Amino acid sequence: MGLVVLWPGGAPAHERTGVGFDRQTQQATVTKVVSVSCASVNASGDTPTGDTSTAEGSSAQQQASGTCKRATIRVDTGDDKGRTFTEIVQPDQSRQLEQGEKVVVAYEPSAPKDLQYSVTDVNRRIPMAVLAIIFAVAVVVVGRLRGVMALVALAISFMVLNFFVLPAILQGSNPLVVAVVGSSAIMLIALYLCHGLSARTSVAVLGTLISLLLIGILGSLFIDWAALTGNTDDNTGLIHGLYPSIDMSGLLLAGIIIGSLGVLDDVTVTQTSAVWELHEANPAMGWRGLYRAGIRIGRDHIASVVNTLVLAYAGAALPLLLLFSIAQSSVGAVANSELVAEEIVRTLVGSIGLVASVPVTTALAALVVSADRPGPGKAPVTAPEATPVAPAGAMAAGSAQTQARGGRGRRRKR
Repeated sequence: MGLVVLWPGGAPAHERTGVGFDRQTQQATVTKVVSVSCASVNASGDTPTGDTSTAEGSSAQQQASGTCKRATIRVDTGDDKGRTFTEIVQPDQSRQLEQGEKVVVAYEPSAPKDLQYSVTDVNRRIPMAVLAIIFAVAVVVVGRLRGVMALVALAISFMVLNFFVLPAILQGSNPLVVAVVGSSAIMLIALYLCHGLSARTSVAVLGTLISLLLIGILGSLFIDWAALTGNTDDNTGLIHGLYPSIDMSGLLLAGIIIGSLGVLDDVTVTQTSAVWELHEANPAMGWRGLYRAGIRIGRDHIASVVNTLVLAYAGAALPLLLLFSIAQSSVGAVANSELVAEEIVRTLVGSIGLVASVPVTTALAALVVSADRPGPGKAPVTAPEATPVAPAGAMAAGSAQTQARGGRGRRRKR
């Protein structure tokens, strides 16, 4: 129902600004690269007199006296297919172009003809496609039918994000509501498709929904309390400039919810499966016993999952943390910065939701599965009764009679 009510008609149109990712791009190929003197191709041929010990001074010195590259690039797509242009590559640039390399070029129609095209990135489609194929093969080989269903669910998840979540936010819908509806749709499709329509899966779905609700409440509370705007870099600034009506703090909260969903699915499904297997092993165990046994498994899961989530966010923010380390900033100053504070709130709110999902899902699973009484073909597992011990004389007589009938005695396994 949420998908139907909030379904967008597509992303609203806008005029390209030519800034950042909001540019027209085409595919191109580097056809020729020659070495030239930087002094002959740079705008200023004067030798810099500044401090060359700094990064700026060293770069200026290399551009004045070093060897540059003049690359000829051919446009391979679009209306200007076959058109060539040249670009100068400075010696201190991180990306050095090579002949035959596939690149991505940006097109700016309002610029002078010689400056309309410029190289913006390398074309990585082939290595990315090969890596995706290796991943798909590994999932199918190991997971078999479950692996195929997981890949189908992954494709559907991307479709929900691309055709519902992103366009709905761009059209001005509340990012929190869109994130909750989109995450719920992804979760329902992925869990039931991969694990089947069963009570076990339904318990995992319910536990995930409760945890997502907790993450949404905590995230909304602490984003407001910490005065996080969600507008902290060039990309979010560009989004806010193009679509001022978008609630950037709400967009931050939506990202927290969607980012936590994948790990939540893992935790809730694992806990539900553990309780179900415990019940299969001992159908006579009550819900309290199932809960206690399941929560012991969950504690180990909590320790590993929380550490994984924290390290994942820390790894994504590693360049930023490195900058703070270079600046020798204190821990308090680093944590107070909005860039880092966003990651802290994202990590801690998501971790709280993960921790809460373990007892919630375990309790739900224990209550549901304990209501399943053993069928007529299943005898409840009870404690073995003590076998009465016969007198020594009777045992000796019985042994003699057995040997007389069968020729050899048979030792009973204990």
